[in-house]
Amino acid sequence: MPVVLRVKGYKLWFYEADLDEPPHVHVGKDGREAKFWLMPLSVARTGRFKPLELQEIKRIAADNIDFLLGAWRKEQGKRVNR
Repeated sequence: MPVVLRVKGYKLWFYEADLDEPPHVHVGKDGREAKFWLMPLSVARTGRFKPLELQEIKRIAADNIDFLLGAWRKEQGKRVNR
């Protein structure tokens, strides 16, 4: 479960077992966990976050989309090279 980004108390990561799915990121804060698809950027699971928090998370993901997609590809590459 590599954490790839921390912003404003939000932790963004991937689960290795999920790397067969389309690119997405899990986002956690205060015991809650949401899931966002990266292409196109959208909420997959709200994880008990409030709508305003989900908007903020989406903005964070949008601001870092190139980095997140690169990190996703890097994790997939590690899996293939094992």
